[in-house]
Amino acid sequence: MVRELTHFIGGKHTAGTSGRFSDVYDPNTGDIRARVPLAAEDEVRAAIADAVEAQAAWAEWNPQRRARVLLRFLQLVEEEKDGLARLLSCEHGKTVADAHGDIQRGLEVVEFAAGVPHLIKGEFTDNAGTGIDVHSLRSPLGVVAGITPFNFPAMIPLWQAAPALACGNAFVLKPSERDPSVPLRLAELFLEAGLPPGVLNVVNGDKEAVDTLLEDPRVQALGFVGSTPIAAHIYAAAAAHGKRAQCFGGAKNHMIVMPDADLDQAVEALIGAGYGSAGERCMAISVAVPVGEETADALVAALKERIATLRIGRSDDPDADFGPLVSRDAVQRVRRYVDIGVTEGAELVVDGRDFTLAGHEDGFFTGASLFDRVTPAMRVYREEIFGPVLSVVRAADYEEALRLPSEHPYGNGVAIFTRDGDTARDFARRVNTGMIGVNVPIPVPVAYHTFGGWKRSGFGDLNQHGPDSIRFYTRTKTVTSRWPSGIKENASFTMPTMG
Repeated sequence: MVRELTHFIGGKHTAGTSGRFSDVYDPNTGDIRARVPLAAEDEVRAAIADAVEAQAAWAEWNPQRRARVLLRFLQLVEEEKDGLARLLSCEHGKTVADAHGDIQRGLEVVEFAAGVPHLIKGEFTDNAGTGIDVHSLRSPLGVVAGITPFNFPAMIPLWQAAPALACGNAFVLKPSERDPSVPLRLAELFLEAGLPPGVLNVVNGDKEAVDTLLEDPRVQALGFVGSTPIAAHIYAAAAAHGKRAQCFGGAKNHMIVMPDADLDQAVEALIGAGYGSAGERCMAISVAVPVGEETADALVAALKERIATLRIGRSDDPDADFGPLVSRDAVQRVRRYVDIGVTEGAELVVDGRDFTLAGHEDGFFTGASLFDRVTPAMRVYREEIFGPVLSVVRAADYEEALRLPSEHPYGNGVAIFTRDGDTARDFARRVNTGMIGVNVPIPVPVAYHTFGGWKRSGFGDLNQHGPDSIRFYTRTKTVTSRWPSGIKENASFTMPTMG
């Protein structure tokens, strides 16, 4: 039976009225699981109006009281985490174990945001000038919005919503129409945790919904995670409409393997980071850079052998290393890129294009592919594939290996595997990317540090979670005050100083 999903506005489920729907699939079988409504402009504006009405009272709650809602939410999610993970898995296609990680990473940011009483404290200077004190306040922006991707349907909505709500904002979420059930359930749990109706609204939709969020003057800020072309467009459009924006795009994450690296460790890191979640992660390692021919030969041989042991299965198979991709279009895109790599002259060491899972021939499965002798001029190196494809680019020496990620248009994450501390330190200081792992293949920072890439991977001055998220979702008000005791003063026409 195909379920018909809803929006979540004003603390209740609201049927779509646009007459437009998108299908939600089970990637394991290719069957349609549900239909999700695609909101029209008037539906989005109604959600914004509801958020505006609810936000004023929410902002007046003291920070401790708002934090208690987050703490209660954490407890509720913990109580049904397994069910949420299974729901996420059957719409996205990542394994249940990986879905647990998706949820847990989101909860860690909720835990961070629960410290909001400390995080939004202002500053105070006593006697900045004679009899003059200066202090600052952090105030919520009002109504803010988030446009989140299919590949992390729990984590990214929580990364955006938790700090925004903790700071006293109302939040309008536009999740991916490919896997919307978990975001809708999270909204229900926030309400159950004590969040007032309307403070968090979920509006499903496509470009029409996004454009409305961008254009409506009541929305003060907007976060986005997705492809680079759309991130760049949304960032520019938000700026044109006077909104703050943090927009995160694509990636081409490299992993440098030095000759002194522990090869077994490096291989396992590449297998997990390159093929986990079928490569549908913005932090996936998609380029391996072995330094020296001997290192490269050994690495490619070991990767080929290890790929042969990978188990691809249903997302609910506890023994599966990875499951299907999110859609049939995603499978076709990955296959096209492998075709392109072959045409461009890369050496296809492992070909995953023809993989099918017995009994699930209509599912969205593809196997792991491995290219060797990829060059920087090739499209499979320059462009994000977002699938289980790993490219090996051989570097003659350390300086060439350092240049590859530094000069690539994307600057999201990079890793280096080495036993030499001097090399690791030099690399971390000089490489031109936003997040760096030293013997860590997926360098996603902990929640109380900030997450964000450079160059074409990130648009905006402030990153996700950590202290940057508090700065993004608040504005600073600075107050200079004095209390003269009956002293009559003449007007001053010079610039005031505190000397």
